[in-house]
Amino acid sequence: MSDQNPPADHPFVEDEPSGSRMEENLKSRATWTRFLFMLISGILVSIAGFVGCFIVVLGFFWVLFTGDVNRQVQEVGQSIAGYLYESIRYLTFNTDQKPFPLGGEWPSGKQKD
Repeated sequence: MSDQNPPADHPFVEDEPSGSRMEENLKSRATWTRFLFMLISGILVSIAGFVGCFIVVLGFFWVLFTGDVNRQVQEVGQSIAGYLYESIRYLTFNTDQKPFPLGGEWPSGKQKD
């Protein structure tokens, strides 16, 4: 990013030394708190991904052996997908809303038809 195109949340100031913004960000408690929440959220995303893979396999074998979709497995899968969606949005700075258990509610597994 050049000085002609500063980030939208931090307008360029002519008199400000180039290193002071970075120094300000490095000393910011909010930045480090966000990093801690992102670290915890990333670990939980990994666990949820593992559980999600297990649910996928379980759902496949359920259909394979019974020929029917198990609604409880489907709801758990939807719930995990919602959690992963919310968490990835937080991790990629698309929202400041913290996912479960850091501040949000666990997503419902009910489908919105």
